Amino acid sequence: MISHRSNAMQMKLKVHDIDGKSTGREVELPEGIFGTEPNEHVLYLAVKAYLANQRQGTHKAKGRGEIAGSTRKLHKQKGTGGARKGDIKNPLYHGGGRIFGPMPRDYSQKLNKKVRRLARVSALSAKAAGGNILIVEDFTFDHPRTKSFLEVMQNLELTGKKTLLVTPDHDRMLYLSGRNLPTAKVVRAQDLHVYDILNARSLVLSESALGKIAESLA
Repeated sequence: MISHRSNAMQMKLKVHDIDGKSTGREVELPEGIFGTEPNEHVLYLAVKAYLANQRQGTHKAKGRGEIAGSTRKLHKQKGTGGARKGDIKNPLYHGGGRIFGPMPRDYSQKLNKKVRRLARVSALSAKAAGGNILIVEDFTFDHPRTKSFLEVMQNLELTGKKTLLVTPDHDRMLYLSGRNLPTAKVVRAQDLHVYDILNARSLVLSESALGKIAESLA
């Protein structure tokens, strides 16, 4: 059984190879990044902003003035014994314009730089506190192959678990090998987002990626 976390006080993790075996080395997680008290409200703000930024905002419904049709008044205003009616494009009629329909808009939200940093630190600290961070030595594939990626996940005892693999830079072979798996995602360290961290059950960091994360959040 792989030990995902060793001494919680020293914040040290064992380094594993892609066969799931310990390399005999350990890395120390920076306490200022992986050992802080998670701020739940900041995590909420970061996730809400991320989901809002994914919305295209291209929804559109035609209003009364945009419907093609006659503008002739259907009958005189008074004296018919019925309700007053305008033209055939009245929203109350089938095929008429929509009342207060959706219009194109920008849903994007912005977070301050300090808030974004605190959110990432909180997410990483929460994962570390739960023992859900695994360190692997740097690796890549000669060519894209999903089967090879699955074998690595199986060796690391992560089969069937939502896994986020963080690499120091964009690795095309790893990305193509894992993109067809619904439970795995490969991102580079600089693209690591709070939503991805919280959405994954296990966070797998390569040794070089750990250094990149520490450098960006120092």
